[in-house]
Amino acid sequence: MISTKRARPQRPRTAAERQARTRRILEILERTYPGATTALTYRTPWELLVATILSAQCTDKRVNEVTPG
Repeated sequence: MISTKRARPQRPRTAAERQARTRRILEILERTYPGATTALTYRTPWELLVATILSAQCTDKRVNEVTPG
């Protein structure tokens, strides 16, 4: 019988390993979703994070109305 379980990758232990893993993930995402954008309006990464959390609870249009405040 062949196992269908994948081996779990080891967690990065150092900051350099985490940075390398992050770069690999971002490269895969860029290849998979080239030119991806969001309908959310934001000025900073923090605003994007908050807007993303809010958008899970209402429409992007409504989030864009309240984000500037």
